[in-house]
Amino acid sequence: MAENGVTLYPLGGLGEIGMNCMLLKSGQDMIMIDCGLMFPEEYLFGVDVVIPRFDFVLANKDKLRAIILTHGHEDHIGALPWLMPFVNAPLFGSRFTLALVESKLREHDLDRYVEFKPVAAGDRLIFGELACTFVPVCHSIIEGFGLCIESPAGRIVHTGDFKLDRHPMHGQHTDLDAFRAFSDPGVTLMLSDSTNVEQEGRALTEREIEHTFDSIFAETEGRILVTLFSSHIQRMQEIFDLAAKHGRKVAASGKSLWRNIDIARELGHLHVEPGVYVHLDDVSRFPDSEMVILLTGSQGEPLSALSRLAMGEHRQIRIHEGDLVIMSSRFIPGNQRAITKVINRLYKLGAEVLYERVAGIHASGHAYAAELSQMLDAVRPRFFIPVHGEYRHLVKHKRLAEMRGVMPERALIVEDGQPVTFFPDGTIRLEEKILVESIYVDGKGVGDVGHTVLKERQLLGGEGLVIVNLVIDEATGEITLGPDILSKGFIFEQTYAHYLEDAKCIVLDIYENVPPHQIEKLKERIRSSLRRFFRKVLDRDPVVVPVVISI
Repeated sequence: MAENGVTLYPLGGLGEIGMNCMLLKSGQDMIMIDCGLMFPEEYLFGVDVVIPRFDFVLANKDKLRAIILTHGHEDHIGALPWLMPFVNAPLFGSRFTLALVESKLREHDLDRYVEFKPVAAGDRLIFGELACTFVPVCHSIIEGFGLCIESPAGRIVHTGDFKLDRHPMHGQHTDLDAFRAFSDPGVTLMLSDSTNVEQEGRALTEREIEHTFDSIFAETEGRILVTLFSSHIQRMQEIFDLAAKHGRKVAASGKSLWRNIDIARELGHLHVEPGVYVHLDDVSRFPDSEMVILLTGSQGEPLSALSRLAMGEHRQIRIHEGDLVIMSSRFIPGNQRAITKVINRLYKLGAEVLYERVAGIHASGHAYAAELSQMLDAVRPRFFIPVHGEYRHLVKHKRLAEMRGVMPERALIVEDGQPVTFFPDGTIRLEEKILVESIYVDGKGVGDVGHTVLKERQLLGGEGLVIVNLVIDEATGEITLGPDILSKGFIFEQTYAHYLEDAKCIVLDIYENVPPHQIEKLKERIRSSLRRFFRKVLDRDPVVVPVVISI
């Protein structure tokens, strides 16, 4: 990289929704923008979360001046516990964002080792050759920022996750004038949120959502149960305000909800009328017509409050006939099946359910196409790189930028691991790719679950497991125990026991034809023969594990 240029290193978030993480490096100075995770797809059996690969960061950690967090969603802060033990860089973000991060790091006993640097809208901080100004943006979480960056190669705008709310509430707005003023001298590069580029027009506003909720509160006679993202403080404020207006109490169920409500109230971002917020244990003291209950579980998570309620397994509350459940969040792709199951169970228990497809009860925090165009018109960048989206989103955002005046050769589709250097003379250069494959976190294991382990888990999940136990007397070569055959996830033994008996006979035949001291050969013959047998009689191919012990 040329010393007078600035290089962008995307580690995640380009080509996927989630795992947002990017580096900007100029000379001996480097900053990281966000450090997010991604939740696993269904085929990643047992994997808890997916995080970026940090090899390049660790190789250059002496140059890392700051980790800048645009906002507090998991896909922007969730991977910090796996990075912070290995780097010595302060965290910069809004007070609310850092409060969420501190709570997360405390769970890993890391908070005391990290330096938190809260910033406010309009703050300008210098990190060696790079300077960053924080611009407020409207999103589905409070205190989000876009970034206006000054570098040796020119000005850079990173919009963060944003929307342009036409009627902002509680001061939650995107400061388009600040972006426009920063861009007036000319912007070399713009990086912009691509999530909703396929949606024409503009997103619903929070004021429109509040109006819908107001009507629902006025017309509903029973309890109102609302599930939403636990970080959506603005939506919670609307619900608390409407509960006070309509004479209702609000209780909450879910650890993340309790934590975030407490943090928001402590920081002055959530204001609750006296007597409105009550403990979950006190719900039964009030008539159904006077209760609102906030719950976790907007994505159908198995252990969430809403899922436990739908299963009849919630310790403190049950669904009542006439309850209205409002799912005030979007269905994240991949979660539709789990959410639909929860909805069906709620109906079976006598509840009515409202969700985004049937009612205007959720406003996206990501800009639609018309809003993205408005941001492009305000910044007027020389170069444009779409970020935060699947590949088709990046392509469509690139096309939109071209329609708004960016030259086609300057609208770039960049994928994770492809560094791009920008020079003061207006030229660019694609650098050699860096390793950025995703890292799977499973319990305390980080990166130890790879394709081989996942393939084995898929086989176990799809075909099941057969264990063959056999003990041989080393001196006589006789069988002293077994063969015993154990089936796990393969067949229902009471129905197909005769197949397991036939399998035992096959094992005995193999034993008769293989010298007992050749243990490995015996195990391999058992494995291959039983797999052929099960494929022939059941058309199934389980994992066969022979356990042969010589004593």
